[in-house]
Amino acid sequence: MTLHARYPAISDLKARARRRIPHFVWEYLDSATGVEATQRRNRTELDKVLLNPSILHGEFDPDLSTTLLGHKHPLPVGIAPVGMSGLIWPGAEQMLARTAAKEGIPYTLSTVAAQLPEDVGPHAGDHAWFQLYPPRDPAIRDDILTRAKDSGFTTIVLTVDVPVASRRERQTRGGLTQPPRLTPRLAVQAAQCPAWLMGIRKTGMPRLRLMESYSEVKTTLPSNQHVGYLLRTSPDWDYFKSLRDVWDGPLIVKGVSNAKDATRLQTEGADAIWVSNHAGRQFDGGPASIEVLPQVRAATSLPVIFDSGIEGGLDVLRAIALGADFVMLGRAFHYGLAALGEEGAAHVLDILRQDMFSNMGQIGARKLSDLPGCLRH
Repeated sequence: MTLHARYPAISDLKARARRRIPHFVWEYLDSATGVEATQRRNRTELDKVLLNPSILHGEFDPDLSTTLLGHKHPLPVGIAPVGMSGLIWPGAEQMLARTAAKEGIPYTLSTVAAQLPEDVGPHAGDHAWFQLYPPRDPAIRDDILTRAKDSGFTTIVLTVDVPVASRRERQTRGGLTQPPRLTPRLAVQAAQCPAWLMGIRKTGMPRLRLMESYSEVKTTLPSNQHVGYLLRTSPDWDYFKSLRDVWDGPLIVKGVSNAKDATRLQTEGADAIWVSNHAGRQFDGGPASIEVLPQVRAATSLPVIFDSGIEGGLDVLRAIALGADFVMLGRAFHYGLAALGEEGAAHVLDILRQDMFSNMGQIGARKLSDLPGCLRH
């Protein structure tokens, strides 16, 4: 039986992932903040984006390729940063980097990953991005940038929508500590997930190794915070300008939900705008990301990247139809890893590819640039 017969949708991988990882890990991966209204709103508003079916186009093979920041990719999707990937599935960062390299798409390593840039960069191929939570100390910032560049990361993604730690109440109830440790309660959960536990025994409990290399602080933090909060700042426009001055490669700004910010970022030297509400994990009172996407698209001529709420290939097409040039997914790839290991990440991409192919055939879109014309207004 093929993988597509057993797991035809990302939701099938999600269901299997939930059975294979401990409950406290699942709560970390799947939760948002507050009452999780923004997370639900992301889904609700995506479902409102309709595309017109179209007939009598004859046979054709939709072209799913696209160009972003001067690089051609076979698909308009990439792997978004997820903190502590190695907690969700042991060795996740290298697995995802290898998958991205093989498929020719971007992989974004988080500042708060469980592995170092030096350990992941060599696996990530030509499209290695590094997501930066901004360190307060310029010397630490510059050293991180040097390490990332020397490890093969070509693009910096500055995340700006995490000025403070969010509450993430469901995650807290799950019992996760920072750094993660198996308390008796969590050890019982881990024992029920032998594949996950075996992997953790090989890799050790994940830690924020990059951040810890700059900190001598030994402390236990609440589950919604980590050692990175002891080192980083809430950036302002001057911080962005200083980062632009010291980084000579592409610079993407992630976490934009306001068209005015997009306009100013273009003026100040950003190379791309990443529309995101952190999948509802930071603030529970804002709009769905898909709601603000058209406004941001209208406000800038820069490439626009999108995430938040994407659950399949049709969602990718919806975002592109509303102005996105590229779409990133984080949770979906981790569902794949937790469900099937490294093979699962590749299967996520194949699901997306086949889903986009099928839906573009239904609406008569031969290439991605046709999608805005397929919108039902």
